[in-house]
Amino acid sequence: VVNTATMAGTRLFVCVSRLFMRLELHHPSRHYCGIARPCAISYSQHGEPSKVLRFLTEVDFPEVQHDQVSVRMLAAPVNPADINMIQGVYPIKPPLPAVGGNEGVGEVMEVGSEVTDLQVGDWVIPAESGWGTWRTHAVCQPSELRKIPSDIPLDAAATLAVNPCTAYRMLADFEQLQPGDTVVQNGANSGVGQAVIQIAAARGLVTINVVRNRETYSELEMYLKGLGGHYVITEEGLRKQEFRDLLKRLPRPKLALNCVGGKNATEILRHLENGGTMVTYGGMSRQPVIIPTGSLIFQDVKVRGYWMTEWNKRNRDTQESREMLSTLCDYIRQDKLKPPSNEQVPITDYTTAINSAMGSFTTKKQILTMGS
Repeated sequence: VVNTATMAGTRLFVCVSRLFMRLELHHPSRHYCGIARPCAISYSQHGEPSKVLRFLTEVDFPEVQHDQVSVRMLAAPVNPADINMIQGVYPIKPPLPAVGGNEGVGEVMEVGSEVTDLQVGDWVIPAESGWGTWRTHAVCQPSELRKIPSDIPLDAAATLAVNPCTAYRMLADFEQLQPGDTVVQNGANSGVGQAVIQIAAARGLVTINVVRNRETYSELEMYLKGLGGHYVITEEGLRKQEFRDLLKRLPRPKLALNCVGGKNATEILRHLENGGTMVTYGGMSRQPVIIPTGSLIFQDVKVRGYWMTEWNKRNRDTQESREMLSTLCDYIRQDKLKPPSNEQVPITDYTTAINSAMGSFTTKKQILTMGS
């Protein structure tokens, strides 16, 4: 694990330091409390969220300088990476104290006199991870934000930057997929998995979607097929004759997407066509990815990794990045890409949202809403 003290992290440190200054300094004209005023979910040490998170209800809100903007956050999801960052096991570790959350959408409320690329009323998302979205208000440089359309649903906007973008890039960057090609993925009910199903369907790709068995499997199968998933099977089903028979009727997958690891990853890799690629973007089982020697030698499979944060660093403000967001927003408008099934929870009830997000067999994305 690398401790990356990014510039975004440095800016975050300064901002959160201002939050904690309320303990020593009081500015009556800018000192607020209550949900309609600046609030934040912060941590000053790493550990389990239930032990280290604090809800700050009295925040010192800085004046907007000539080259800054003021943002009122609208909604922010609770993602696995957010939890890992709080626990201190994620590659990015903002300087402490820090505000939780990496993804979300806000509205520009005020712009400095020298700001030309953003206007009051624009919807914006963080340009990089570690920005700290679990708060109601922020003041920052325009370069820390990316403008997005405001004509898409709020939950779609709040969850746009991570899962849909990850799905889009993995389907675009590793194999030259054509309509009718097959993609197999595990963790298909995850946020990325749901986005993969929908983006693949929009491109005419066939998806085989692997999930853990559960009491509500039938409901989950129906839900994923409703999103456009062609086939939904359990992990145990990968080793059954019915699955082998299915592959006889379909083109063998050119691409496998792995967010689980362990035996599950090995199983989906075995079914790739010769020269196919398995991309690992998560490790929910916390088990190593084991690649059979025969798959490397005789099938010439390729094994790659993907991290959206790194892609964003390399492609910030590029035409490729702008086209990706534009395409995804078009899919949303056309009802081809729906936000993940979610529960929207007031930021004041953040403990409920985080506990739900950390639960077993989580099926609904927890989204913090920031009030008026």
